[in-house]
Amino acid sequence: MSRAAIRYAKAVLSLAQEKNATEDVQKDMQSIISTVNDSVDLKMLLNSPLIKNEVKLASLRDIFKSAGEISQKLFDVLIDNKRVDLLADVAKQYIKLYDQLNNTQVAKVTTAVPLDKAMSEKVLLKVKELTGNEATLENEVDESIIGGFILRVGDLQYNASVANKLTTLRRELSN
Repeated sequence: MSRAAIRYAKAVLSLAQEKNATEDVQKDMQSIISTVNDSVDLKMLLNSPLIKNEVKLASLRDIFKSAGEISQKLFDVLIDNKRVDLLADVAKQYIKLYDQLNNTQVAKVTTAVPLDKAMSEKVLLKVKELTGNEATLENEVDESIIGGFILRVGDLQYNASVANKLTTLRRELSN
């Protein structure tokens, strides 16, 4: 993550706080991240030095019509400073800063199959119990862990995957 992305995210958060719009901007930033991640064409548009900045700005305004005034201003600033390629990184940094401001964090859970709603709620309760903070849940599916789960919250990691247990057992048997 570049320092520039962090600086832009801090500036956006500061402006959002002044205008009491941090939550609205956070929703815009989540939308930006998911849209950029889901669209190869949009990534290419943002990163291409051959496409004129006017075209990039018009495309962003069209794609993110529902984005608020602060997010629209971010597009202008990134275009003016020739840093529009940082848009997704700025959005990710904004969400981190927003979460810190609200004492929430992201709990990343890797499972062999997608989590259902009941299991997600149990994981969130466990995270609150362990850290004392609220959390949002990101579920990543990785069939290679066979079963169980891997939970990451900030710097903490708890690996309760079947693959990890098999590796541990293999090490013990080889000794």
